[in-house]
Amino acid sequence: MKLRTNVLAAIGLAFAAGAAQAEIVVGVVVSATGPAASLGIPERNTIALMPTTIGGEKVRYVVLDDASDTTSAVKNVRKLISEDKVDVVLGSTITPNSLAMIDVVAENQTPMISMAASSKIVEPVDEKKRWVYKTPQNDQQMATAIIEHMLDAGVKTVGFIGFADAYGEGWLQQFQTIAEARGLKMAAVERYNRTDTSVTGQVLKLISARPEAVLIAGSGTPAALPQKALKERGYTGKIYQTHGVANNDFLRVCGKDCEGTFLPAGPVLVADQLPASNPVRKSALEYVAKYEKAHGEGSVSTFGAHAWDAGLLMTAAVPEALKKAKPGSKEFRAALRDALEGIKELPGAHGIFNMSPTDHLGLDQRARVMVQIQNGGWKLVK
Repeated sequence: MKLRTNVLAAIGLAFAAGAAQAEIVVGVVVSATGPAASLGIPERNTIALMPTTIGGEKVRYVVLDDASDTTSAVKNVRKLISEDKVDVVLGSTITPNSLAMIDVVAENQTPMISMAASSKIVEPVDEKKRWVYKTPQNDQQMATAIIEHMLDAGVKTVGFIGFADAYGEGWLQQFQTIAEARGLKMAAVERYNRTDTSVTGQVLKLISARPEAVLIAGSGTPAALPQKALKERGYTGKIYQTHGVANNDFLRVCGKDCEGTFLPAGPVLVADQLPASNPVRKSALEYVAKYEKAHGEGSVSTFGAHAWDAGLLMTAAVPEALKKAKPGSKEFRAALRDALEGIKELPGAHGIFNMSPTDHLGLDQRARVMVQIQNGGWKLVK
Protein backbone atom coordinates (compact mmCIF):
# COMPACT_ATOMS: atom_id res chain seq x y z
CA MET A 1 0.00 0.00 0.00
CA LYS A 2 2.83 2.32 0.95
CA LEU A 3 4.63 1.50 -2.34
CA ARG A 4 1.47 2.23 -4.36
CA THR A 5 1.02 5.56 -2.53
CA ASN A 6 4.62 6.54 -3.30
CA VAL A 7 4.16 5.64 -6.97
CA LEU A 8 1.00 7.71 -7.21
CA ALA A 9 2.74 10.60 -5.48
CA ALA A 10 5.64 10.38 -7.91
CA ILE A 11 3.23 10.38 -10.86
CA GLY A 12 1.46 13.38 -9.39
CA LEU A 13 4.73 15.23 -9.00
CA ALA A 14 5.69 14.39 -12.57
CA PHE A 15 2.42 15.81 -13.88
CA ALA A 16 2.85 18.89 -11.71
CA ALA A 17 6.38 19.38 -13.02
CA GLY A 18 5.13 18.94 -16.59
CA ALA A 19 2.47 21.56 -16.03
CA ALA A 20 4.98 23.94 -14.48
CA GLN A 21 7.34 23.47 -17.42
CA ALA A 22 4.70 24.12 -20.09
CA GLU A 23 6.10 26.55 -22.63
CA ILE A 24 4.84 28.57 -25.55
CA VAL A 25 6.74 27.69 -28.71
CA VAL A 26 7.03 30.47 -31.29
CA GLY A 27 8.14 29.56 -34.81
CA VAL A 28 9.89 32.31 -36.74
CA VAL A 29 10.64 32.38 -40.48
CA VAL A 30 12.75 35.27 -41.78
CA SER A 31 14.73 36.04 -44.94
CA ALA A 32 18.07 36.50 -43.23
CA THR A 33 20.03 35.67 -46.41
CA GLY A 34 19.35 36.18 -50.12
CA PRO A 35 17.98 39.32 -51.84
CA ALA A 36 15.76 40.26 -48.86
CA ALA A 37 18.51 39.90 -46.23
CA SER A 38 18.55 43.63 -45.46
CA LEU A 39 14.93 43.20 -44.33
CA GLY A 40 15.25 39.85 -42.60
CA ILE A 41 18.37 40.50 -40.54
CA PRO A 42 16.86 43.31 -38.42
CA GLU A 43 13.76 41.13 -37.98
CA ARG A 44 15.91 38.26 -36.72
CA ASN A 45 17.77 40.66 -34.44
CA THR A 46 14.46 41.87 -33.03
CA ILE A 47 13.30 38.37 -32.12
CA ALA A 48 16.15 38.29 -29.58
CA LEU A 49 14.58 41.32 -27.85
CA MET A 50 11.20 39.65 -27.33
CA PRO A 51 10.00 38.41 -23.92
CA THR A 52 11.01 34.97 -22.67
CA THR A 53 8.00 34.77 -20.35
CA ILE A 54 4.40 35.77 -21.16
CA GLY A 55 1.46 35.30 -18.81
CA GLY A 56 3.62 33.27 -16.44
CA GLU A 57 4.58 30.78 -19.16
CA LYS A 58 8.06 30.39 -20.64
CA VAL A 59 8.45 31.27 -24.32
CA ARG A 60 10.85 29.48 -26.65
CA TYR A 61 11.64 30.87 -30.11
CA VAL A 62 12.66 28.64 -33.02
CA VAL A 63 14.12 30.83 -35.77
CA LEU A 64 14.65 29.56 -39.34
CA ASP A 65 16.04 31.33 -42.42
CA ASP A 66 14.17 30.90 -45.72
CA ALA A 67 16.99 32.55 -47.74
CA SER A 68 14.39 34.75 -49.50
CA ASP A 69 13.12 31.60 -51.25
CA THR A 70 9.45 30.59 -51.41
CA THR A 71 10.09 26.84 -51.39
CA SER A 72 12.32 27.15 -48.33
CA ALA A 73 9.67 29.23 -46.55
CA VAL A 74 7.08 26.49 -47.01
CA LYS A 75 9.56 23.81 -45.94
CA ASN A 76 10.43 25.79 -42.83
CA VAL A 77 6.86 26.39 -41.73
CA ARG A 78 6.02 22.71 -42.21
CA LYS A 79 8.98 21.77 -40.01
CA LEU A 80 8.02 24.28 -37.33
CA ILE A 81 4.48 22.91 -37.16
CA SER A 82 5.14 19.17 -37.51
CA GLU A 83 8.42 18.82 -35.61
CA ASP A 84 8.66 21.79 -33.26
CA LYS A 85 4.91 21.84 -32.50
CA VAL A 86 4.80 25.65 -32.50
CA ASP A 87 1.81 27.53 -31.12
CA VAL A 88 2.21 30.52 -33.43
CA VAL A 89 4.27 31.48 -36.50
CA LEU A 90 5.91 34.88 -37.04
CA GLY A 91 6.91 35.52 -40.66
CA SER A 92 7.93 35.55 -43.29
CA THR A 93 9.81 38.66 -44.33
CA ILE A 94 8.56 39.06 -47.92
CA THR A 95 5.19 38.83 -49.62
CA PRO A 96 5.72 35.79 -51.92
CA ASN A 97 6.99 33.67 -49.02
CA SER A 98 4.20 34.74 -46.67
CA LEU A 99 1.55 33.98 -49.29
CA ALA A 100 3.05 30.53 -49.85
CA MET A 101 2.91 29.76 -46.12
CA ILE A 102 -0.82 30.46 -45.73
CA ASP A 103 -2.04 27.05 -46.90
CA VAL A 104 0.22 25.29 -44.39
CA VAL A 105 -0.79 27.32 -41.32
CA ALA A 106 -4.47 27.19 -42.26
CA GLU A 107 -4.39 23.44 -42.78
CA ASN A 108 -2.80 23.00 -39.35
CA GLN A 109 -4.92 25.70 -37.68
CA THR A 110 -1.89 27.62 -36.43
CA PRO A 111 -2.04 31.42 -36.21
CA MET A 112 0.53 33.33 -38.24
CA ILE A 113 1.62 36.97 -38.05
CA SER A 114 3.36 38.01 -41.25
CA MET A 115 6.00 40.71 -41.48
CA ALA A 116 5.36 41.28 -45.21
CA ALA A 117 3.36 44.10 -46.74
CA SER A 118 0.87 42.99 -49.38
CA SER A 119 -2.78 43.28 -48.46
CA LYS A 120 -3.35 39.96 -50.24
CA ILE A 121 -1.78 38.23 -47.23
CA VAL A 122 -4.81 39.05 -45.08
CA GLU A 123 -7.54 40.08 -47.52
CA PRO A 124 -10.20 38.93 -47.81
CA VAL A 125 -10.50 37.21 -44.44
CA ASP A 126 -11.73 33.77 -45.53
CA GLU A 127 -11.46 30.26 -44.05
CA LYS A 128 -7.71 30.20 -44.70
CA LYS A 129 -6.78 33.80 -43.98
CA ARG A 130 -8.74 33.84 -40.74
CA TRP A 131 -5.56 32.29 -39.31
CA VAL A 132 -3.31 35.01 -40.72
CA TYR A 133 -2.43 38.51 -39.46
CA LYS A 134 0.26 40.99 -40.50
CA THR A 135 2.00 44.08 -39.19
CA PRO A 136 3.25 46.15 -42.19
CA GLN A 137 0.98 48.83 -43.62
CA ASN A 138 -1.16 47.87 -46.62
CA ASP A 139 -0.19 48.88 -50.14
CA GLN A 140 -3.34 51.01 -50.43
CA GLN A 141 -2.43 53.12 -47.41
CA MET A 142 1.05 53.85 -48.69
CA ALA A 143 0.00 54.26 -52.34
CA THR A 144 -2.54 56.88 -51.29
CA ALA A 145 0.15 58.82 -49.42
CA ILE A 146 2.41 58.82 -52.51
CA ILE A 147 -0.39 59.91 -54.84
CA GLU A 148 -1.43 62.74 -52.54
CA HIS A 149 2.18 63.95 -52.44
CA MET A 150 2.46 63.73 -56.24
CA LEU A 151 -0.74 65.71 -56.75
CA ASP A 152 0.38 68.38 -54.29
CA ALA A 153 3.62 68.67 -56.29
CA GLY A 154 1.72 69.10 -59.57
CA VAL A 155 2.68 65.72 -61.05
CA LYS A 156 0.41 64.59 -63.89
CA THR A 157 2.23 61.63 -65.48
CA VAL A 158 3.89 58.69 -63.71
CA GLY A 159 6.19 55.86 -64.75
CA PHE A 160 6.24 52.61 -62.80
CA ILE A 161 8.88 49.91 -62.39
CA GLY A 162 8.42 47.14 -59.83
CA PHE A 163 9.34 43.61 -58.87
CA ALA A 164 7.93 40.93 -61.17
CA ASP A 165 6.36 39.12 -58.22
CA ALA A 166 3.46 39.45 -55.79
CA TYR A 167 4.96 42.52 -54.11
CA GLY A 168 5.41 44.48 -57.33
CA GLU A 169 2.13 43.34 -58.86
CA GLY A 170 0.23 44.20 -55.70
CA TRP A 171 1.69 47.68 -55.71
CA LEU A 172 0.95 48.16 -59.42
CA GLN A 173 -2.67 47.15 -58.98
CA GLN A 174 -3.28 49.41 -55.99
CA PHE A 175 -1.29 52.38 -57.28
CA GLN A 176 -2.74 52.28 -60.79
CA THR A 177 -6.32 52.06 -59.54
CA ILE A 178 -5.98 55.00 -57.16
CA ALA A 179 -3.84 57.08 -59.55
CA GLU A 180 -6.27 56.82 -62.43
CA ALA A 181 -9.19 57.67 -60.14
CA ARG A 182 -7.30 60.79 -59.03
CA GLY A 183 -6.43 61.90 -62.58
CA LEU A 184 -2.79 60.74 -62.74
CA LYS A 185 -1.76 59.19 -66.07
CA MET A 186 0.37 56.05 -66.10
CA ALA A 187 2.93 56.83 -68.81
CA ALA A 188 4.80 53.50 -68.69
CA VAL A 189 4.91 50.24 -66.69
CA GLU A 190 8.01 48.06 -66.40
CA ARG A 191 9.04 45.08 -64.27
CA TYR A 192 12.25 43.42 -63.10
CA ASN A 193 13.37 40.52 -60.91
CA ARG A 194 14.84 40.81 -57.41
CA THR A 195 18.00 39.07 -58.60
CA ASP A 196 18.53 41.12 -61.79
CA THR A 197 21.85 42.91 -62.19
CA SER A 198 20.74 45.30 -64.95
CA VAL A 199 17.52 47.14 -65.81
CA THR A 200 18.89 49.30 -68.62
CA GLY A 201 16.22 48.26 -71.12
CA GLN A 202 13.34 48.98 -68.76
CA VAL A 203 14.79 52.33 -67.70
CA LEU A 204 15.29 53.46 -71.29
CA LYS A 205 11.62 52.72 -71.98
CA LEU A 206 10.60 54.66 -68.86
CA ILE A 207 12.65 57.71 -69.82
CA SER A 208 11.34 57.69 -73.39
CA ALA A 209 7.79 57.96 -72.01
CA ARG A 210 8.81 61.26 -70.32
CA PRO A 211 6.98 60.81 -67.01
CA GLU A 212 7.16 63.67 -64.51
CA ALA A 213 7.69 61.14 -61.71
CA VAL A 214 8.68 57.49 -61.39
CA LEU A 215 7.56 55.06 -58.69
CA ILE A 216 9.87 52.13 -57.94
CA ALA A 217 7.98 49.27 -56.28
CA GLY A 218 10.76 47.19 -54.81
CA SER A 219 12.09 46.35 -51.37
CA GLY A 220 15.46 46.15 -49.71
CA THR A 221 18.70 46.76 -51.58
CA PRO A 222 17.41 45.41 -54.96
CA ALA A 223 15.17 48.50 -55.11
CA ALA A 224 18.29 50.65 -55.59
CA LEU A 225 19.02 49.16 -59.04
CA PRO A 226 16.36 51.04 -61.07
CA GLN A 227 17.04 54.28 -59.22
CA LYS A 228 20.75 54.19 -59.94
CA ALA A 229 20.01 53.38 -63.58
CA LEU A 230 17.57 56.29 -63.86
CA LYS A 231 20.16 58.69 -62.49
CA GLU A 232 22.89 57.30 -64.75
CA ARG A 233 20.66 57.90 -67.77
CA GLY A 234 20.01 61.49 -66.75
CA TYR A 235 16.45 61.30 -65.47
CA THR A 236 15.62 64.53 -63.61
CA GLY A 237 12.00 63.99 -62.57
CA LYS A 238 10.80 63.09 -59.08
CA ILE A 239 11.51 59.56 -57.86
CA TYR A 240 9.39 57.74 -55.29
CA GLN A 241 10.08 54.46 -53.52
CA THR A 242 7.79 52.32 -51.35
CA HIS A 243 8.14 51.65 -47.64
CA GLY A 244 10.01 48.50 -48.66
CA VAL A 245 13.29 50.48 -48.75
CA ALA A 246 13.18 52.08 -45.31
CA ASN A 247 16.48 50.80 -43.96
CA ASN A 248 20.10 51.91 -43.83
CA ASP A 249 21.33 49.17 -46.17
CA PHE A 250 19.25 50.71 -48.96
CA LEU A 251 20.80 54.11 -48.26
CA ARG A 252 24.27 52.56 -48.33
CA VAL A 253 23.77 50.74 -51.64
CA CYS A 254 21.91 53.55 -53.40
CA GLY A 255 24.22 56.30 -52.14
CA LYS A 256 24.01 59.75 -53.71
CA ASP A 257 21.62 58.49 -56.41
CA CYS A 258 18.83 58.39 -53.82
CA GLU A 259 19.21 61.95 -52.62
CA GLY A 260 15.83 63.72 -52.76
CA THR A 261 13.78 60.52 -53.05
CA PHE A 262 10.32 60.48 -51.47
CA LEU A 263 8.68 57.51 -49.78
CA PRO A 264 5.91 56.68 -47.33
CA ALA A 265 7.08 54.97 -44.14
CA GLY A 266 5.99 53.90 -40.70
CA PRO A 267 6.45 56.57 -38.01
CA VAL A 268 9.24 54.56 -36.38
CA LEU A 269 11.63 55.56 -39.18
CA VAL A 270 11.57 59.19 -37.99
CA ALA A 271 10.34 58.65 -34.43
CA ASP A 272 12.51 61.38 -32.93
CA GLN A 273 11.21 63.89 -35.51
CA LEU A 274 7.53 63.28 -34.72
CA PRO A 275 5.68 65.97 -32.77
CA ALA A 276 4.93 65.22 -29.14
CA SER A 277 1.24 65.01 -30.02
CA ASN A 278 1.76 62.07 -32.39
CA PRO A 279 0.07 59.00 -30.80
CA VAL A 280 2.75 56.62 -32.09
CA ARG A 281 5.81 58.61 -30.98
CA LYS A 282 6.14 57.04 -27.52
CA SER A 283 5.74 53.40 -28.58
CA ALA A 284 8.00 53.93 -31.61
CA LEU A 285 10.76 55.47 -29.49
CA GLU A 286 10.54 52.55 -27.05
CA TYR A 287 11.44 50.13 -29.82
CA VAL A 288 14.18 52.38 -31.18
CA ALA A 289 15.77 52.58 -27.72
CA LYS A 290 15.72 48.80 -27.21
CA TYR A 291 17.10 47.99 -30.66
CA GLU A 292 19.83 50.62 -30.63
CA LYS A 293 20.92 49.61 -27.14
CA ALA A 294 21.58 46.14 -28.53
CA HIS A 295 22.93 47.05 -31.97
CA GLY A 296 24.23 50.60 -31.83
CA GLU A 297 23.01 54.09 -32.57
CA GLY A 298 21.39 54.50 -35.97
CA SER A 299 20.98 50.73 -36.50
CA VAL A 300 17.18 50.61 -36.27
CA SER A 301 15.01 49.92 -39.35
CA THR A 302 11.32 49.75 -40.08
CA PHE A 303 11.61 46.04 -40.87
CA GLY A 304 12.81 45.12 -37.42
CA ALA A 305 9.90 47.19 -36.14
CA HIS A 306 7.47 45.00 -38.11
CA ALA A 307 8.84 42.03 -36.19
CA TRP A 308 8.59 43.99 -32.94
CA ASP A 309 4.92 44.73 -33.61
CA ALA A 310 4.31 41.05 -34.37
CA GLY A 311 5.77 40.29 -30.95
CA LEU A 312 3.59 42.92 -29.30
CA LEU A 313 0.46 41.41 -30.88
CA MET A 314 1.48 37.95 -29.72
CA THR A 315 2.28 39.20 -26.21
CA ALA A 316 -1.12 40.90 -25.96
CA ALA A 317 -2.99 37.81 -27.18
CA VAL A 318 -1.27 35.08 -25.15
CA PRO A 319 -2.72 35.96 -21.68
CA GLU A 320 -6.23 35.84 -23.14
CA ALA A 321 -5.58 32.50 -24.81
CA LEU A 322 -4.14 31.05 -21.59
CA LYS A 323 -7.51 31.61 -19.91
CA LYS A 324 -8.98 28.97 -22.25
CA ALA A 325 -6.25 26.40 -22.90
CA LYS A 326 -2.68 25.31 -22.31
CA PRO A 327 0.16 25.84 -24.84
CA GLY A 328 0.88 22.95 -27.16
CA SER A 329 -2.78 22.20 -27.82
CA LYS A 330 -5.14 22.78 -30.74
CA GLU A 331 -7.42 24.63 -28.33
CA PHE A 332 -4.65 27.06 -27.37
CA ARG A 333 -3.86 27.84 -31.00
CA ALA A 334 -7.53 28.52 -31.68
CA ALA A 335 -7.83 30.71 -28.58
CA LEU A 336 -4.71 32.61 -29.63
CA ARG A 337 -6.19 33.23 -33.07
CA ASP A 338 -9.39 34.55 -31.47
CA ALA A 339 -7.46 36.75 -29.05
CA LEU A 340 -5.45 38.33 -31.87
CA GLU A 341 -8.69 39.21 -33.62
CA GLY A 342 -9.95 40.98 -30.51
CA ILE A 343 -6.97 43.31 -29.96
CA LYS A 344 -7.94 46.98 -29.61
CA GLU A 345 -5.92 50.20 -29.26
CA LEU A 346 -2.55 48.45 -28.98
CA PRO A 347 0.28 50.96 -29.56
CA GLY A 348 3.11 49.58 -31.66
CA ALA A 349 6.24 50.88 -33.32
CA HIS A 350 4.35 51.51 -36.56
CA GLY A 351 0.89 52.51 -35.40
CA ILE A 352 -2.13 51.72 -33.23
CA PHE A 353 -3.58 48.24 -33.84
CA ASN A 354 -7.34 47.63 -33.85
CA MET A 355 -8.13 44.14 -35.16
CA SER A 356 -11.55 42.79 -36.15
CA PRO A 357 -13.04 39.73 -37.87
CA THR A 358 -12.72 41.55 -41.22
CA ASP A 359 -9.44 43.43 -40.57
CA HIS A 360 -6.34 41.39 -39.70
CA LEU A 361 -3.98 44.35 -40.02
CA GLY A 362 -5.75 46.88 -37.84
CA LEU A 363 -3.71 49.96 -38.78
CA ASP A 364 -5.16 53.31 -39.87
CA GLN A 365 -3.59 56.45 -41.32
CA ARG A 366 -1.71 57.07 -38.07
CA ALA A 367 0.65 54.34 -39.29
CA ARG A 368 2.18 56.36 -42.13
CA VAL A 369 4.22 59.48 -42.75
CA MET A 370 5.95 60.87 -45.84
CA VAL A 371 9.73 60.93 -45.73
CA GLN A 372 12.45 62.35 -47.99
CA ILE A 373 16.04 61.15 -48.23
CA GLN A 374 18.24 64.15 -47.40
CA ASN A 375 21.98 64.15 -46.78
CA GLY A 376 22.01 60.38 -46.69
CA GLY A 377 19.32 60.15 -44.00
CA TRP A 378 15.58 60.22 -43.41
CA LYS A 379 13.74 63.53 -43.11
CA LEU A 380 10.09 63.83 -42.07
CA VAL A 381 8.03 65.70 -44.67
CA LYS A 382 5.71 68.01 -42.73
